[in-house]
Amino acid sequence: MVNAIWSEMGLLYPPKVEPLAKHAKATIATATRLCIRLPERLPSWCLLHEIAHAITATAEGWSDGHGAAFMGVYVRLLARYLRLESADLVRTAREDHIKVADDARPAFADA
Repeated sequence: MVNAIWSEMGLLYPPKVEPLAKHAKATIATATRLCIRLPERLPSWCLLHEIAHAITATAEGWSDGHGAAFMGVYVRLLARYLRLESADLVRTAREDHIKVADDARPAFADA
């Protein structure tokens, strides 16, 4: 699924997908630009969340965290793949003082 979404977004070189360590109890999943670690099963929103992290990070280790670029990409993924209303997601995020970049792009796009 990660490779399909990555490709559909017109991106090259998707992150490697590995299993999350079985002993990880406090972490649902993790992601960097180079690797997404997932449990055997997880909710769709969580997969999209981790993909958004991979898109808004660089291979050198910089990450937007849960910043405006991350939120912009995450909203786009939620709207596209879970068919949630983008305007509603952005409005409710901003009501909670969460910044959402309307023009969010992959962190590595200009690299």
